[in-house]
Amino acid sequence: MKEAIALRRETKKYIDQADVKTIKMIHALLEAEKESDWYDDLSEGARASIERGLKDEKAGRTTPHEVVMKRYQKWRLK
Repeated sequence: MKEAIALRRETKKYIDQADVKTIKMIHALLEAEKESDWYDDLSEGARASIERGLKDEKAGRTTPHEVVMKRYQKWRLK
């Protein structure tokens, strides 16, 4: 908690001394942080599909890109 307070004080000093361009950049960064993540806008089904894919990857149930490209090369050339 003390670290956060010290960091806030130091940041406020920087902001108080910053030029307009820097203040606008900081403001834009903070505004962007407030916006929701694209993942939050996905449907439940899409999120579930992504989660299944991540679990498959962790469990080793995936095929490397090179293998897939070699396997389906004949269709890629058309």
